[in-house]
Amino acid sequence: MKIAVTYENGDVFQHFGHTATFKFYEIKDNKIVSSEVVNTNGSGHGALSAFLGNHNVNKLICGGIGSGAKIALNEKNIEIFGGVTGNADKNVEDYLAGKLKYDPDRVCSHHHEDGHDCGENHQGCSGNCDSKKTTIAALKPGSLLLKRN
Repeated sequence: MKIAVTYENGDVFQHFGHTATFKFYEIKDNKIVSSEVVNTNGSGHGALSAFLGNHNVNKLICGGIGSGAKIALNEKNIEIFGGVTGNADKNVEDYLAGKLKYDPDRVCSHHHEDGHDCGENHQGCSGNCDSKKTTIAALKPGSLLLKRN
């Protein structure tokens, strides 16, 4: 299994679509056997799901993520654990131990219009990440149910 974490300075980066680097973890027998930091080479919102698919990623741990990205990742059969904060290594260890704290309903609901940005260095969503905007339920790979609240 391969886990990708949106990554910056040791922590989970908080805006999937602006991720400059991922940290990849190879997992065997529920243990980390290797890890590496990989640059996305400027891949943006639309290209990141293909980037992760091309690197054979099975799971994604991230902060805020938009509903379009969730759909694209679901089409690549990548399981998403959004709304995660803190140290990347610890979060992967928590995932392996069944203790990862995440919010499956958290989505980023903005696209930088009206002067909005994600805070200094695009690290936060300045209140625009919302767990009540869109819920995406994966019924089976390639099948989605979208519910607007």
